[in-house]
Amino acid sequence: MRRFSSIALVALLLCAGPVFAQGGGAPAKAKATTPEIPFDSVPNFLKLPAGLYMGEAVGVATSSKGHVFAFVRSGETRLFEFDQNGTFVKEFGVGSYGFSFAHAVRVDKDDNVWAVDEGTNVIQKFSPDGKLLMVLGKRPDPLDQLALTPGGGQYSGANRPYSFHRQTDIGWDPQGNIFVSDGYGDSRVVKFDKNGRFIKSAGTRGNGPLQFSTPHAISVDAKGMVYVADRGNSRIVVLDNDLNQKAVYDTVGAPWAVCISNGPHQYLYSSNSFPTGNNFDQAATTGEVYKMELDGKVLGRFGKAGHGFKEFSSIHQM
Repeated sequence: MRRFSSIALVALLLCAGPVFAQGGGAPAKAKATTPEIPFDSVPNFLKLPAGLYMGEAVGVATSSKGHVFAFVRSGETRLFEFDQNGTFVKEFGVGSYGFSFAHAVRVDKDDNVWAVDEGTNVIQKFSPDGKLLMVLGKRPDPLDQLALTPGGGQYSGANRPYSFHRQTDIGWDPQGNIFVSDGYGDSRVVKFDKNGRFIKSAGTRGNGPLQFSTPHAISVDAKGMVYVADRGNSRIVVLDNDLNQKAVYDTVGAPWAVCISNGPHQYLYSSNSFPTGNNFDQAATTGEVYKMELDGKVLGRFGKAGHGFKEFSSIHQM
């Protein structure tokens, strides 16, 4: 509980979503020359009912009302909603077919809540009152698991139009088109229309142009440009709306999370994280969040390695 509450309000100042932690990354080239941004943390912000526990919080988002949504792994995958004061409101998708291993949660412009579950290969769209509205992807059948064994092609990717392989995140352009980073198995970005109809996908596994090594997060700006956190390659890959590569930003370490702020002047934020199991010297090189212009110019950073308030071991979603 303390890790979540100590950082929950950071995101309200950034991309309308708090930050959550995990691990994995590399030192950032821009760190030495980037000024620090002042920020604060709020202890014990979220209040859970007696007998309910946060567990491993890996996904977080906020709605237009300032409500906070936490997608957690706590023995079972659960999706919690809190109001703008941190008071528990309700739980979404209890016993859901699409919940197995939480990865990310996002809230769209209409306050619909989208839960990205890498364990089931499913993304579920819920209305603000918790009604299931759409399902993208398909939970694997037992026989499907045979294709996931070593040598079964999991890293070349099946790249099926309506199936994912451990997808990681979701975003939307102003027209409502849906973009999915997919993921740990299929190293690609997938585009759907607003009704969930497949349009196209792009990307293969590797470190060259239009290639990814664990596309771990995704965000879309007001012009429809797509920003992909290419975690394994320690870079952000920028695509146009038709999924053509336009730019690469490689000075801010390994981006486990990216998000874009609202408003007339949008900013891109990226986390730089490192495995918590590594030695202190390695861990001490990461833990920061970078603020950038959309063209990749680095403006500032905040946060540092650690487990206390205003410190991060790593950040899984913003």
